[in-house]
Amino acid sequence: MAYLLLIVTTLFWAGNFVTARGIHSDFPPLTMSFMRWGLAFLIILPLFLPRLRRNWPLIRQNLPVLCLLAVLGVACFNSFIYLGLQTTMATNATLLQSAVPITILVICSLFLKESISMKQWLGVFISFSGVLILISRGQLQVLQSLAFNKGDLWVFAAVVAWSTYSVLLRWKPKELDGFTFLGFTIMVGGIAVFPFALWEFSDGLVPIWSEQTVAAIVYMAICPSILSYTFWNRGVAELGAAKAGLFIHLMPLFGLILSVIFLGEKVQTFHFIGMGLIFTGIYLAIISRQVEQIK
Repeated sequence: MAYLLLIVTTLFWAGNFVTARGIHSDFPPLTMSFMRWGLAFLIILPLFLPRLRRNWPLIRQNLPVLCLLAVLGVACFNSFIYLGLQTTMATNATLLQSAVPITILVICSLFLKESISMKQWLGVFISFSGVLILISRGQLQVLQSLAFNKGDLWVFAAVVAWSTYSVLLRWKPKELDGFTFLGFTIMVGGIAVFPFALWEFSDGLVPIWSEQTVAAIVYMAICPSILSYTFWNRGVAELGAAKAGLFIHLMPLFGLILSVIFLGEKVQTFHFIGMGLIFTGIYLAIISRQVEQIK
């Protein structure tokens, strides 16, 4: 069952990208982010409030780091993704997300002084070569002029935000249970996004409500938010973090398939080259070591 839950989790996460791209012309990105997390918070509120009261002394004691995690993991990451999907394909966005493990490795090396072997640095170089292929769409003149697609840059900013969030998770208080942490980060992240959603509204960017957009927001609030988090925790508990982490690499594949089926996006040669380089780098830098640890 744990394997199935982890597969469904990555499928839901990939679906979030495809759904956001599907309604990007009808829904402003920051309003989309606020609506997603606002609805998710209302759904979990009856279960979250008693836990918030019970854990408030612990939360107050660790308020700065918990608020920072909420801003990075909920407000910044998702808002940057939705901003990026205004002008880039869902295929590109999901493939760029596969660079997260490599970005985490670099952050740990630069700021936490964790040692990285020459083999891992080679993996980093190869993976980021794949990232450059994706954001330049395989065109040399784009690299020479640095005229990158703005949407791809927003998505890469989301990669950095999520990687930083993942590194900072080591300072999350261990005594705080997962559900309370989820509820608190959704609450604070939603509050952080709210002023920007208001700014969009005051600037004349208002959502176009329809059955499609309502269904999209409901999907975002339930499947890639609440259910994926629950499924992921269950999978990690049963299989361990190292083995569960390997399933994240299914997300670009699911994103590519869903983008072709539901958005009619065309997969081009540079997608395969970029994905191949990123995965080669990930294998050299991370997966080969994880597999050895699992064995």
